[in-house]
Amino acid sequence: MKFLRLLLILVVFQVQAQQGGMWIPSLLKGANEKEMKALGMKISADDIYSVNNSSLKDAVPHFDGGCTAEMISPKGLLLTNHHCGYDNIQSHSTVEHDYLTDGFWAYKMEDELPNKDLTVTFIIKIEDVTNKIFEGVLNLPTESDKQKKIQQNIAALNKSYSREAWQETMIRAFYDGNQYLLFVTETFKDVRLVGAPPSSIGKFGSDTDNWVWPRHTGDFSLFRIYADKNNRPAEYSKDNVPYTPKHFFPVSAKGIQENDFTMVMGYPGRTQEYLPSFAVEQIVNDLNPAKIEIRDAALKVQDGFMRKDNAIKIQYASKYASVANYWKKWIGETKGLKKSNAIAIKQDFEKKFIERVNKAGKQSEYGTVLADFEKNYSDIREYAIARDYFTEVVLRNTEILSFGYRLYQLEQIYNVRGEQAFNDRKNNLISGFEGLYKDYNAQVDEKVFEQLINLYATKSPKQFLPESLNNVNTSDLTANIFSSSKLTSFNGLKELLTGDAKSILEKLNQDKGYQLVKSIADSYQKNVAPKFDEINLKNIALQRTYMKGIMEFFPNDRIFPDANSTLRVTYGKVKGYKPSDAVIYEPVSYLDGVIEKYVPGDYEFDVPKKLIDLYNTKDYGRYADKNGKMPLAFIATNHTTGGNSGSPALDAKGNLIGLNFDRVWEGTMSDIYYSPEICRNIMVDTRYILFVIDKFAGAKNLIEEMTIVYPKSQKTK
Repeated sequence: MKFLRLLLILVVFQVQAQQGGMWIPSLLKGANEKEMKALGMKISADDIYSVNNSSLKDAVPHFDGGCTAEMISPKGLLLTNHHCGYDNIQSHSTVEHDYLTDGFWAYKMEDELPNKDLTVTFIIKIEDVTNKIFEGVLNLPTESDKQKKIQQNIAALNKSYSREAWQETMIRAFYDGNQYLLFVTETFKDVRLVGAPPSSIGKFGSDTDNWVWPRHTGDFSLFRIYADKNNRPAEYSKDNVPYTPKHFFPVSAKGIQENDFTMVMGYPGRTQEYLPSFAVEQIVNDLNPAKIEIRDAALKVQDGFMRKDNAIKIQYASKYASVANYWKKWIGETKGLKKSNAIAIKQDFEKKFIERVNKAGKQSEYGTVLADFEKNYSDIREYAIARDYFTEVVLRNTEILSFGYRLYQLEQIYNVRGEQAFNDRKNNLISGFEGLYKDYNAQVDEKVFEQLINLYATKSPKQFLPESLNNVNTSDLTANIFSSSKLTSFNGLKELLTGDAKSILEKLNQDKGYQLVKSIADSYQKNVAPKFDEINLKNIALQRTYMKGIMEFFPNDRIFPDANSTLRVTYGKVKGYKPSDAVIYEPVSYLDGVIEKYVPGDYEFDVPKKLIDLYNTKDYGRYADKNGKMPLAFIATNHTTGGNSGSPALDAKGNLIGLNFDRVWEGTMSDIYYSPEICRNIMVDTRYILFVIDKFAGAKNLIEEMTIVYPKSQKTK
């Protein structure tokens, strides 16, 4: 669209007040490229994104649907975060071979471990298809009709678009639905575990240090992509060979210093930078506090069991980390939004928006947008709170309820599509449930259930509660369900799902656990979901109009599209920060900090003896900083979010200098409001990664296959 193209030309940048942004790699030429070069970049926009030639984008795949990774050798060696590979490391771990605790290293390729259902996806090409997606849309009478037509156009274009047989396409909305881009992709399905440090390195500091700076976590793991003999995607086979990437990153051991240029590429999941103040106010005052309370209760129960029982620790390690991650993030986000005065800043912006609308005489198009937002967010409040309680308690954090909800969906399939569809889904469910029950402990879940169902019954809006939770004794309810429900074991589940559809449904509806799930889900689907969806659809349409107006009336602002799990480029500088009065953080942490935090035998702060020995002897090889210390992590002003985990941090020449894994707690509100004063991303220094692989693990086979860039005073390999 014309105003989108103009935007890229007209934006005026203040280099010294770098404001973040998640930019589309195919659209960097012009203002973005100029700003990047002013910040110190030595390469071109074409070096970052090219369709016809090898470029940086070719080394940055989407990892396992939720993280980012990067290629670091010509033999398909792939680097990502330890926490991104955690599920796969856990799946290979047993009490006898505990790779989570002890680490894993393949010193020969034949020792690398295959991972079921693990995929990595590369972006081949990006194309603007806005006009094609909007064909026959704009004149339709309702938002529902427009969305339906858009989805039809997307489906048709995905089907008709020319591509190779092994390639796929996906189409995503940008600028709140004002622009649509098509991505041609290649997905590799044979991805094998190569190396992972012990959790005492890869997860050092665990949940205490999560979202915190200074950080001392060696958060990395290594995998390898395998392809068929033609270097194309293929299912796992012993005949597959290491993938030859179009580009891989040289790994820098040269080091970094404050104010160095940094660039991060990756797949940020979701941001909401352009929400109106009414939405942010609701997040701060209503939604985040409810979700924080629910997860806090679940985590306290799980943590108590994990500290006492190693088998439970293995079972719940990944689940606990997943729950804790956003629990702590929401706490920091809320504090950051309050501290930065984000709501008031958005209110000031909204006043300017209305002034410019009036000045341009565009009241008919934009004049009621903010008033409509205010009404809608008031109307949706109770429904949004109820939705979050349902999602957090039933779908995410109470396993017996989430298991039961899958069976509830199975019953709905029978009612809508009949017995054949029921049987197909049933067989898939049984297969999927086997893995879920492998990491399930009924004793743990019972205590979680008791805490969370009490919150649901007492804190969720009462007008939407099912009869089964009105004035209920949650302790009695818990004991009744966990003493009788078949959902507490895989064998019990299989028993419920044995027989024809009618007999299965009869057994399900006699099960106490399923009865509760069904009553909650029925009430939610009847009383909450339709109204929430109705009001939310209005807000989607308003947000699109509001976004269009922002781009129209603020052409000189740095307006980037919200994250949507597509490939983005963000850039900035290595930089410390001042989070509060009399507190100043340096931009680099060292191995010294690991030793300072060391607590023998502690769940979060234990340190392997070998690492201590290497520290004591200062045996850092060629990876020490010029001050003689072992650098571990650093921070910069790159604008990142969930999904950027595992993203490559690159220097001015496109060499790998770090591995993105987190943000500082004070700046987690950057998903909603980015502040250059306190928003910082956290990266593992590549020198520490190399040090752990080389000196700690002795995996010189991996060091040998990388291209490592050393300081001029050292030999370059």
